[in-house]
Amino acid sequence: MLSRREFLQFGAVGALAATMSSGFSGNLTRAFAQQKITQDDLLRFDAKGKITLLHITDIHAQLKPVYFRPPDTNIGVGAFEGIPPHLVGETFLKHFGIDKGSPLAYAHTMVDYVNLAKAYGKLGGLDRTATLVKAIRAERGDDSVLMLDGGDTWQGSYTSLKTNGQDMVDCMKLLKPDAMVGHWEFTFGEDRVQEIVADMGYPFLASNIVDNEWEEPVFESTAFYEKGGTKVAVIGQAMPYTPISNPKWMFPNWSFGIRPEVLQANVDKARAAGAQVVVLLSHNGFDVDQKLPTVVSGIDVILTGHTHDAVPKAIEIGSTLVLSSGSHGKYLGRVDLDVKGGKVVDFSSYLIPVFADVIEPDKEMSAKIAEVRAPFESEINRVIGKTEGLLYRRGNFNGTWDDLICEGLIEERDAEISLSPGFRWGTTLLPGANITIDDLYNQTSMNYPAVYRLEFTGAQIKEILEDVCDNLFNKDPFYQQGGDMVRVGGMGYSCAPKENIGNRISDLTLLKTGERLEANKKYVVAGWASVNEGVEGPAIYDLMETYISKKKIINMPKNESVKILGY
Repeated sequence: MLSRREFLQFGAVGALAATMSSGFSGNLTRAFAQQKITQDDLLRFDAKGKITLLHITDIHAQLKPVYFRPPDTNIGVGAFEGIPPHLVGETFLKHFGIDKGSPLAYAHTMVDYVNLAKAYGKLGGLDRTATLVKAIRAERGDDSVLMLDGGDTWQGSYTSLKTNGQDMVDCMKLLKPDAMVGHWEFTFGEDRVQEIVADMGYPFLASNIVDNEWEEPVFESTAFYEKGGTKVAVIGQAMPYTPISNPKWMFPNWSFGIRPEVLQANVDKARAAGAQVVVLLSHNGFDVDQKLPTVVSGIDVILTGHTHDAVPKAIEIGSTLVLSSGSHGKYLGRVDLDVKGGKVVDFSSYLIPVFADVIEPDKEMSAKIAEVRAPFESEINRVIGKTEGLLYRRGNFNGTWDDLICEGLIEERDAEISLSPGFRWGTTLLPGANITIDDLYNQTSMNYPAVYRLEFTGAQIKEILEDVCDNLFNKDPFYQQGGDMVRVGGMGYSCAPKENIGNRISDLTLLKTGERLEANKKYVVAGWASVNEGVEGPAIYDLMETYISKKKIINMPKNESVKILGY
């Protein structure tokens, strides 16, 4: 008979033998949770064929492990309602067969987020990603692996802002991507982008960018590789609406667009040149890239980015695989391809969650990260406040980080209403955490940070909301630009995503009075990240440093000022 001590030891061993998909309560200690998964578990994969594609995207300059709470709302419309990636929470878990409380439940949803974050710890860190990449290259062989960077890599942190992206460029060189594409990279300006591209050592691809004068390609469209004895073509697609969502004056000589006819021509050229596998390395966004295979033929795999969506496995659209690999370094996407007779006949795919506490950091990458951050350590670690509640950004309509920013805009600019862009980048702080300069810049680091103070009529405010809403909820994804709904402070409204433009926004109300906004009345509005040139005002990160430093303790109440109709 087992003694009580032996029984407890046996029970613990049995519990630790459970796989990653098995669920357990989020109140377990981190030490116990970490024993549930190992680096070998994360690397375990049903390998197929002789070609492996690795994909990382939308890192947004996050070199270190992070907390990043997945969205609580991700509404799809039209043909994309109720299907990936427009599933959240328990609906997501049920669709993909993931147990509550499991590592994958934490990585992919906001269900019991705080408890699970405390149990499993942070995700990401480029040194952890480097460990995984090196292990897969060692297993499969360098001649079988393509490592691809989906863009939004250089922007999004204090150190990237202060070094014009050089910190990220230096670190990414060690990861040795085979190609990359871009979006926020272009906000460093044409000259800086070209300077970095000339020095990277690997292709910066963009099938859909031409110069305004002659409509000639600005960058290479396609790169060819011999992998697993097969010729593979990688075609790049930059974010098509960059001159609309970001300031065109930063890259005035370049023209963007989806350009499906150009893409089709480049796919055909690649096939004519002997490519047996065609990969689109895309920054279009998930829904755009779900539609793309219905109008462009001949693409085997689309590795998509921009919308920060994460799905555990690639989805099949006709004969095209589409994988979206999340953001902020939380995941490493992997797709294996078996090619016979010049065609893909089988595949395996998986989104590897980069659990920072169970992956051995790569020493070379860790040293480089420490090196590029060293000149700024004292400043980025400077504490300016503390949060009592969870501070996060993601979700179609609300995020406590943006609620805080909206509050600060009204207070510091003496405004009635505030507007904060619906960026999907920006990390999470757990309750009780200190707020550092690093944390603040993770939400606000950009090259057009001026905070404006202007007067808008009620009609103009409604028009702004309608325009942004159509960008998010247009039934044709080719008219979606990505991002979430503009955040508002000082006012509330109702939104009906399924309606058409002009009819989605209603019940605009000034919170301090409870009165409806009047169409012809002017209101003082503060906001930031205007795409217009010459905007005057303090930088958002300076304004918010002042505001948070004065408040010291942050506790954002639940935001119930936006009502969603029809869901």
